Parts: sequence; C-alpha cells; structure tokens
Amino acid sequence: MFDQLDIVEERYEQLNELLSDPDVVNDSSKLRAYSKEQAELQKTVEVYRDYKQVNEDIGEIETMLNDTKDKDEIEMLKEELQSSKERIPQLEEELKFLLIPKDPNDDKNVILEIRAAAGGDEAAIFAGDLFRMYSRYSETLGYKTDVVEMNDSDHGGYKEISVMIQGQGAYSKLKYENGAHRVQRVPETESGGRIHTSTATVAVLPEAEDVEIEIRNEDIKIDTYRSSGAGGQHVNTTDSAVRITHLPTGTVVTSQDEKSQIKNREKAMKVLKARVYDMKVQEEEAKYASERKSAVGTGDRSERIRTYNYPQNRVTDHRIGLTIQKLDQVMEGKLDEIIDALTMSEQTEKLKELNNGEI
Repeated sequence: MFDQLDIVEERYEQLNELLSDPDVVNDSSKLRAYSKEQAELQKTVEVYRDYKQVNEDIGEIETMLNDTKDKDEIEMLKEELQSSKERIPQLEEELKFLLIPKDPNDDKNVILEIRAAAGGDEAAIFAGDLFRMYSRYSETLGYKTDVVEMNDSDHGGYKEISVMIQGQGAYSKLKYENGAHRVQRVPETESGGRIHTSTATVAVLPEAEDVEIEIRNEDIKIDTYRSSGAGGQHVNTTDSAVRITHLPTGTVVTSQDEKSQIKNREKAMKVLKARVYDMKVQEEEAKYASERKSAVGTGDRSERIRTYNYPQNRVTDHRIGLTIQKLDQVMEGKLDEIIDALTMSEQTEKLKELNNGEI
C-alpha cells in the first residue's frame, strides 16, 4: 500500500510542476486534464502526509521520553504518544479506501430515466413520486435538473420521464438507483383499503463525452413536429419538438420541453449519446458479469432493488439488507442515509477484492 502511496505523491508533485509549465498553461485541454487529475489525488496525498507526520511525531515523542526525568513532562508526553498512536490505524483505514480505484464516470452529469412498470395507473403515480424524490434530493446537493422528455399518465404521474441532472459527482450519488423500485400502499382509488404492489424502473446513465462515443450524421434520422401537452403558447404553433432516431441501434429520443428547436435537438442528442454509450458499456460488462464479485455496483435494471412500504413508513434496500422507518423523509428527497450506506458497502466489497477477500 505504501509503495502505491509513494507513487501517488510523486505524481502529485509532478502535476504541480506541470501546472506551472507555460506550455501547459497555454494549452487549455492539458491544463484542464492535469488540474482534474491533481484534484483527484489531493485528498489521498494530504492524508498520506498526515500519516507520515504522525509517525514522525511518535518517534520524536519517544526520544523525548527517553531523555527526560521530569514526571509532569513524562505524563504529558505519554498522553501525546497515546493520542498519536490511536490516529495511526484510523489514517491507515482512510488510506485504504482512498486507494480504491475510482469509477471514471463518478464526476459526470447523468440522464435519469424513470418508467412505470407493473401496476397500471398506480405505477405511473409512483413514477411521479420517484421523480419528485430525486428532484428534491438533487436540490439539496445543488444540482440542476432539466426535463428532456416525458409521457404523462391520464391519472397522474408519468408513464415515463427522462431528466438531465447536472452537478459535480452526480453519477457517484445516483448510480446505485439503477433497477426496479417497488411500492406497497393503498391507492386513492381503492375503496376496500387493500394494499397494492406496483413497480417502476429507474435507469441512471452517465452523460457521454464526444471522445467516448461517436454519433455519425449518417447514422441518425431527425424529425421535427409540433409540441403537444403542457408548454404554453408555443405548443402546436411551431415545429419545435425533435425526434432523433439512431439507425444502427434503433434508439429513439424525443424532446419538446423547450420552445427552441435547436435547444430541443441539443438535449435530445445528449440523451441519445448517453443511451448509446450505456448500451456499449452494458455489452462490455455482460462479458465479465459472471466474474464480478461486487455486491452493489450499478445493478441489473431488472433487479428489484428497493421496496417503499407506506403503511409501515418503511424503506428497504434489498441489496445490502438496509431497512429504515423514514419513508416520509425519503420521499421528500432525504436519501443521504441510503446512498451513504450503499457507497460504503460498495467500497468495502472493492477493498475485499483488492485484498483477496480480506479487509
């Protein structure tokens, strides 16, 4: 571990020098890349240097203990020594987690797609509840949300809705939401008071960069048409809505939320790139899925990951066996307790893999 940390610290110092190099300063792409890499290494280097300083302090205190005869000074030095020694295992544990390979998509914006599944109207209403939950959660993190496409349900909620969520680390926070979400509650339309079970699926796609996925002009078909549904005076007056079809994969994306056809096209292209990129990643992951040991990960989209039980005010995440009696708070966007538990579980599993099954 310490050989790795020495390499990280050496690279950090090298980046400091590069960032002051005039050739780099005048090259915006290099400057951006090196700055990002340095920022990613900074926390690890700071903790490692703190660890080395504490070890130096321990050595100095032990030397002072051997040299002094003063009882009060000895007592004080023993307390300092004990305090410093207690920090060592804490810092070592923190360093282990900091060395876990980072998901390259963690810092990206995401396309969040929610679809009603089993349960008819109630599933669509639940999809709307999930959209509101994620919107509230995004607000608490200072993220910007922007609806790309939606298909309203006649009785409330959405048959499907796609939203772009923009903010530092958006994917790292939301990537564990992939999968089927189940709700258990008494629908407002149920006169007999029976509890119904409905489901909605959530897909979290990292926004694809141009260097990761190429969409050729000859591979897409773009149609424009007049918007329909909520939207104000521009609805049904101009051909501002856009439908883009990716011919090789058959992927179709629509966007009509903006008054401008250009803006709708930009939003639709971002979603299209994210979906095609995700298909590519899913295909690659399927090749080695049987070898994957990680317990949480981004998850199989068909896997039931969480249950929201309204009568008992309970939320259960089935992947890590977490149950909390705070459904009312969770549906208001207070997801930190669940997200933090999932993140820690994933990091622990990755640490086991790095250490051949041991922590």
